[in-house]
Amino acid sequence: MRQPWIVGVSGASGTPYAAAVLRALLDAGESVDLVVSRAARLTLLDETGIAFRDAHWADDLRAWLARGADGKPDAFAGELGPPGSLRYWSAGDLAAGPSSGSYPAKGMLIVPASTAAVAGVALGLSKDLLQRAASVTLKERRPLVVAVRETPLGGQTLRQLVTLNDAGAVVLPATPAFYAGATHIQDLVDFVAGRALDAAGVAHALYGRWGGTLGGGRSER
Repeated sequence: MRQPWIVGVSGASGTPYAAAVLRALLDAGESVDLVVSRAARLTLLDETGIAFRDAHWADDLRAWLARGADGKPDAFAGELGPPGSLRYWSAGDLAAGPSSGSYPAKGMLIVPASTAAVAGVALGLSKDLLQRAASVTLKERRPLVVAVRETPLGGQTLRQLVTLNDAGAVVLPATPAFYAGATHIQDLVDFVAGRALDAAGVAHALYGRWGGTLGGGRSER
């Protein structure tokens, strides 16, 4: 039985984080169900120049996955994995598979997560498929990783993040680290994507791990 990871992309800045997570999941041989919110389409267009369209989602996704964090259009292969490994659901389709707890899924990652998405999931609004799928993930006690991308964080959002934490989600701020010897913007993006996959329990090789030696990350470069 196909059992995908659901990846929700909300309207927060940080579409390179989502691309890195998607590439790594597909490289790991995982199945993926993708949901891109309406607001995320505007952010994607602004950050990459790519117009993500329901009728042409596969071509648009290939262009997105091929683009590096520095904007280079052919930094990666842009592969979508073997046939059937990736499925796209429109954010307005509340009858889609991930809207039901009986739909088999391993869990969900919201990358990046806007404060609006955080609020909607914390309050159980289910105004679109992204929020509904996240609510289903929580009620079914499946892993939910929320890579919130906002600064500074207001008190209301902080309280909503605590609500998500108490409900079983992993709250993962999109905060790059520098100990892994980053020399390029893609390294910083991959670190956040890798930490999100760590939280989901998915193996990857996106960043060098701390080995207990000061400067170890730099020496490996």
